[in-house]
Amino acid sequence: MRFAPELLRRCWFLAGPTACGKSGVALALVERLRGKSLEIVSLDSMTLYLRMDIGTAKPTVDERRRVPHHLFDLLEPSQDFSVAEYVVAAESVCRDIVARGGTPLFVGGTGLYLRSLLRGIFAGPPANDEIRQRLEADAASGGAESLHRRLQQLDPVTASRLHPNDLRRVARALEVIELTGQPMSAQHCEEPLAPEERPKNVVWLSPPRAWLYARINARVEKMLAAGWLDEVRSLLAEPQPLSQTAQHALGYQDLIEHLRGSRSLAETIELIQTRTRQFAKRQHTWFRNLEECRPLSITGDESAAEVAASFMRLISHDSV
Repeated sequence: MRFAPELLRRCWFLAGPTACGKSGVALALVERLRGKSLEIVSLDSMTLYLRMDIGTAKPTVDERRRVPHHLFDLLEPSQDFSVAEYVVAAESVCRDIVARGGTPLFVGGTGLYLRSLLRGIFAGPPANDEIRQRLEADAASGGAESLHRRLQQLDPVTASRLHPNDLRRVARALEVIELTGQPMSAQHCEEPLAPEERPKNVVWLSPPRAWLYARINARVEKMLAAGWLDEVRSLLAEPQPLSQTAQHALGYQDLIEHLRGSRSLAETIELIQTRTRQFAKRQHTWFRNLEECRPLSITGDESAAEVAASFMRLISHDSV
């Protein structure tokens, strides 16, 4: 399953680690290139969820009024959402934008989504509830890492790109092996498109690590001051629990555990900051390893407009 190359070449991509200022740069690009009619498409697996606003750092209401935004607030927090469903939804949105004469600008930091858009994905066999429930029971009794170790033995390639705590995707990889008799990595056809078929405007922001880590620490505190803990309380009060997908949103499960008495707020803040910094490091690895994706080094001192200008200098002249 992959985008048609001709549609993909009409798309622009602005990726980068969390808290590096992607949203501001995207708005600056829209202002700079009014003739391109850029419309922003989320490249974030968690901004899809309703009522998970503060902790996912969604664009503000004012920002979303200034330019069309797509693939935000589509799902209830109790719903799961697969990468394949995202690719299908993104293709539909992009076709609509292009049909209106616009240009889709993907903005976000979910490396798996970016890779799936650029290279396609292996859809695999339909989910099997019996196998999934058994694997989840195994994880509940032996820990998520026990499933990851099992996957390392059966499909080390897939295991190497999945975090041990990513229970949903680890279980899916094991499920595929049971259903097909082959590891998922052997069935993938996620090779890059030929250079002439690739989109040319695929850029990721690469900031200095010290600057980014300080910004992450400050943003976590700012989110809490803005009411993030109350947002989590409201989610806990809903009749349906958070889905497996939504639970992977940075910080939410940690705040839930705090509210249930597992640790103090100060300890929770420090834990969220640490995990977010670790996540940013993994994002850097994702983008660096995508040969289609060009790094744009920033210092952190530039304005959003200055970074947008650097973006334009980096991309090929004939694409604008």
